[in-house]
Amino acid sequence: MQETIKLSHPGEQARQDLAKIEKEAGTSVNLCYQCGKCTAGCPAAFAMDYPPRQVIRLLQLNLLDEALDAGSIWVCASCETCSARCPRGVDIASLMDTLRREALQQGRLSDKKVAAFNKAFLGSVKSFGKVYEAGLMLQYNLSTGQFFKDMGLGLPMLKRGKLGMLPEKIKAREDMPKIFERAKKMGGDE
Repeated sequence: MQETIKLSHPGEQARQDLAKIEKEAGTSVNLCYQCGKCTAGCPAAFAMDYPPRQVIRLLQLNLLDEALDAGSIWVCASCETCSARCPRGVDIASLMDTLRREALQQGRLSDKKVAAFNKAFLGSVKSFGKVYEAGLMLQYNLSTGQFFKDMGLGLPMLKRGKLGMLPEKIKAREDMPKIFERAKKMGGDE
């Protein structure tokens, strides 16, 4: 059950913060008229505390703190189904990405496992050019103290060829650190 949120008149700082989020995301939340098409098509909505439509509504009401604390921004798969379905052209997937970045910058992570997974995932891509699943699982489990989590899944996946022991080599793998460095200079985080 969700808690009650008390509405108050947004201050100038709240309006500036929302304007910054909208500018970074390249979209306006005021275009949304709450039709719900984004939520209806979202494959992850069932696992969200606030489905996409409600995240947009939080932003429309200048409840940025609530949006940044929502688990939904971390559940979002950035599949862009919501953005493609929006009849008003609101880029909801970009808003979710922007909210994630802002939450990371502000240190707003209720679940530290999310940060551990994010770090392991990006580290894998930076090192190998794509995700190395076995290394990702190992690093994530070590950093979260879940040493034997999912251990029983590894061998069956190896036998079926679904998991490689070694990372696959990709072309121009040595360019990955440069790409990450350029993204960092543009304001991204690692």
